[in-house]
Amino acid sequence: MPVGKLTILIADDHPLVREGIRKILELEPGIQVVAEARDGREAVAMAREYQPDVVLMDINMPVLNGIEATKLIRQELPRTGILALTIHDDEEYIIELLRAGVSGYVLKDIGSEELLKAVIQVAQGYQIIYPSIAPKVVDYLQKKAPPEPAPGPDIPLTAREKEILIHVSLGKSNREIARDLYISEKTVKNHLTSIFHKIGVGDRTQAALYALKHGLSSGNLI
Repeated sequence: MPVGKLTILIADDHPLVREGIRKILELEPGIQVVAEARDGREAVAMAREYQPDVVLMDINMPVLNGIEATKLIRQELPRTGILALTIHDDEEYIIELLRAGVSGYVLKDIGSEELLKAVIQVAQGYQIIYPSIAPKVVDYLQKKAPPEPAPGPDIPLTAREKEILIHVSLGKSNREIARDLYISEKTVKNHLTSIFHKIGVGDRTQAALYALKHGLSSGNLI
């Protein structure tokens, strides 16, 4: 987690929503809302100016929508986590945001404690795919993607790499994986580089989706 207070940018076109989110977040002493954006263009500009730890991003905003704003912020500020906060649970919205580079996706009916937890987890480097959303993502991918080989010997991962991929799908950080497997963080990073290359993904969210789609879960851990 970043040293000092976590800095947050809220991007939503509804003033009452922004005010409500700010009040929830600022109940936590370690969180500071540094700016609020009314549309996607403002979100990009304010992200550049404040370089927050986390951006809370709505999807449907004027001028520039949340998906396009996410793409721009990810390109310029790769260390900034982006947490999509929206009313939409449609599979295509979720997939588009994941492809754009969000670190997590939560719905606006989320409780205040869950929202705080999600913000902190994104700041810590977690990829958040909420349990209620993950099955929809997997179902969508299975319908849209071309057939792939079933899990087993044909998947070009070693036993250790599969083990690490499962831990990634559980939302664990490199430090936690290293601790649980009694290896160094550098070793975890090296394995992740190899995993990403072998399965053709570019980040942890895509890797987690790959694990879910191919049936790699905590049940596969010995």
